Amino acid sequence: MADEDKRESAEEHADDAAAAPEDSAHAVPTEQAQEIAGSAEDAPLEALQEAQESPSGPAAPQVPAVEAAGEGHAVPSEDAMEIAGSAEDAPLEALQEAEDQAAEAEATPREKPAVPGAHLEVDIVPEGVDPLGRAEAYEDPYAIEDEAEGVEEAVEEEVEEALVQPIATAAIDLASGARYRATGKRKTAIARVTLRPGSGSYVVNGRSLEQHFPRLTLQRNIRQPLETVGYEDRMDVVARLHGGGISAQAGALRHGVSRALLEADPNLRGELKRRGFLTRDSRAKERKKAGLKKARKRPQFSKR
Repeated sequence: MADEDKRESAEEHADDAAAAPEDSAHAVPTEQAQEIAGSAEDAPLEALQEAQESPSGPAAPQVPAVEAAGEGHAVPSEDAMEIAGSAEDAPLEALQEAEDQAAEAEATPREKPAVPGAHLEVDIVPEGVDPLGRAEAYEDPYAIEDEAEGVEEAVEEEVEEALVQPIATAAIDLASGARYRATGKRKTAIARVTLRPGSGSYVVNGRSLEQHFPRLTLQRNIRQPLETVGYEDRMDVVARLHGGGISAQAGALRHGVSRALLEADPNLRGELKRRGFLTRDSRAKERKKAGLKKARKRPQFSKR
């Protein structure tokens, strides 16, 4: 009997080996293994269904049923389709809501932001009143400065008027034989001037003042010293000029007349000095420098 059993087991093993595929590297599961795998897959679904059916169990989320249309394909239920549709429409709905909010914002008028302190009242302190209510008198420094500036301007105007007005203290001897001589200079021009009693005429190098100096500005500058003293109609001027040009000769003649008045009355020095008639004008043409075209003018630079 034992030998027969061994033979039968050997034949069964031989049949199994014949039924196995040629590729021994892959094993085919048996029917029992497939049943166990299927029950393992269905276990979660069965547990969920039992939890839903039991009244005392926790409320679990309902999973929409899936109907099998064929092998390996699942057909979504109506609930799943509704959920998918709502998910697709969510971006469009959000965009529509944003557009509606923008339209409402444009329709409503924009309010200006509140200015801090707009509700406060302006407290104006009149000039000369202490803003803190103290007993001391309030003085505005800016008002003081303005008053000082006004005073300075008034003083300057008074000084200018005083310079324009003739000197009232002049006392010159106008005897018939009185002669007052002096020399004036300006640039390279030299003027030898003689003052004598007369009617206020000017003789320059044998010609009248208008002939020798046709410019009115130069004529006015030459007459200023005698007009300042107040003797423009009581003294004549005789001058000899050489050197320089017309402008330089006019300056030299004015300087010579002023010095001659100082010879006539030494007490006029302060007033004539203050008006600038006794100051020798030292301005002159600057000498040419070596390597330059003139005193300061340089030749054009050339790199090559």
